[in-house]
Amino acid sequence: MLAVFKTDRGQVRPHNEDDGGVFINSRGEMLAIVADGMGGHKAGEVASGIAVSLLKEQWDEVNQNLSPTEAEQWFHEHVAAVNKKIFQHSIENSQCEGMGTTIVAAICTDRFVTVANVGDSRCYVLNDQGYAQLTEDHSFVNELVKTGQISPEDAAHHPRKNIVLKAAGTQEEIEIDTKTVTFEEGDKILLCSDGLSDKVSKAEMEGILKTPLPGEDKADNLIQLANQYGGEDNISLVIVEYEARDESRCNEC
Repeated sequence: MLAVFKTDRGQVRPHNEDDGGVFINSRGEMLAIVADGMGGHKAGEVASGIAVSLLKEQWDEVNQNLSPTEAEQWFHEHVAAVNKKIFQHSIENSQCEGMGTTIVAAICTDRFVTVANVGDSRCYVLNDQGYAQLTEDHSFVNELVKTGQISPEDAAHHPRKNIVLKAAGTQEEIEIDTKTVTFEEGDKILLCSDGLSDKVSKAEMEGILKTPLPGEDKADNLIQLANQYGGEDNISLVIVEYEARDESRCNEC
């Protein structure tokens, strides 16, 4: 498995509230995470940092190969724990009141990928069936699209497109979405914050992922394009590419 995590402050924001990473447990299986924090006085980066550090800590303790059902259950249990920890931190620290974070994460094995998300950070898959978004945004404009009030094209330019309806840490209990897909040699997974997906089109992402470049260069090109289009938000992404087991390695872990 080849993997790379990249994050960039963008062209406008004074600091980066995103976090993420690629983490390998003792069984050699991979957890990839992107978290987009929100909240005043840099509280967003506190929330995203808690999410990533706690999930990494719990992933390090996994000492068996998980089935798809177990992987989904792992996410439900540990994202709930992340939610409670962020929520409690915001109560105990007034400067962090109201903070939260999106989470999109993937357990990647040589048999399947299980994805979990809360908020509007996304996961895409590129395989022999094409390039598709696996996650559903928990956002105001997506609800408008689902109820037929606006078109997907209108959603891309809607003035309230950045309103998130669900985020980890903003309430005491939270529900997350999970999905499992097969993962085969040649397949690619992209996790990203909305700093990328709001600026770079699905077709442009697909084109860059299909180029015969190293993952590092693909990640740099995606970030460069988002910045070229304005870079109003922080930009974070993980690219995971399936390779033969004997070539398995991880960059930027």
